[in-house]
Amino acid sequence: MTDATQEYRSIWSWLRDTAFAQRWITVDGVSTRVVEAGDSSKPAVMLLHGTGAHWEAYAPNLKALSAHYRVIAFDMVGNGFSDKPRYDYDTTVYVRHMLAVMDALGVEKASIIGMSLGAWVAARFAVEQPTRTEKLILMSPAGLIASASKMERIRRQRMAAVDTPDWDSIKAMFVHLIAEEENRIPDLIALRQAIYRLPETKESIDHLLILQDPDVRNANLLSIEQWESIAVPVLVIVAGKDVAEYESTARRILEYMPRSTSLEMPHVAHWPNFEDPEFWNEKAIEFLGRGETDA
Repeated sequence: MTDATQEYRSIWSWLRDTAFAQRWITVDGVSTRVVEAGDSSKPAVMLLHGTGAHWEAYAPNLKALSAHYRVIAFDMVGNGFSDKPRYDYDTTVYVRHMLAVMDALGVEKASIIGMSLGAWVAARFAVEQPTRTEKLILMSPAGLIASASKMERIRRQRMAAVDTPDWDSIKAMFVHLIAEEENRIPDLIALRQAIYRLPETKESIDHLLILQDPDVRNANLLSIEQWESIAVPVLVIVAGKDVAEYESTARRILEYMPRSTSLEMPHVAHWPNFEDPEFWNEKAIEFLGRGETDA
């Protein structure tokens, strides 16, 4: 029974007064779930989620960001409610998919906000497509180092959740993503459960988790030279309650990228934008420039 003294929390608590449009577009042969918000004439900001996730990871940020930018969030190939084709999804595949989304929507250049896998993809995109990258915000970044224990944990948890997508299995994944129990709202668990119950999710899970294979992951890591080549302004979120490897990666890549700066958030874990959206929204908008690109 719900405590009547507690405010009910839902994804729709953030989205109910936000103007946005959701649709599916086919790009690179992939039916892709896309959300757009904000004035299409303003600078574009792309939002990239993490492994096995979905655009709603940015539900607390859509309204604030769309007041200043054209915001585009989408379920990356093999994730969420986008198509799950039968080939491996490594970072080159994700970059190609993102580029196809931008082309389909007429976006020539964008700032990119990514969490975890999304931060890795954003960084690779900036390396390979520097003329189409404005600024980066990287949260819980991957792509520099890879520990066997973390890869094994991710594979074990995700396989268990897909094999038996009950409430407890799904909820267990969020322990490492969101620090405070009260912020692991039921909407998130129900949404992920719906995705993991899809037959095509079970059929494609090995393709989704290919980056947890040591050989594939090592082949996809960005070299120090590649990190150093990222010349656009970068804001790196350092989350104090994140898994140690992600915090370590965040601090190390700050040393390599010439125009990077850090934002310390010691009280949050893997999803800082979701756990403390008021603070995060303010700092993200401040960094991005309130809808104006650099001269």
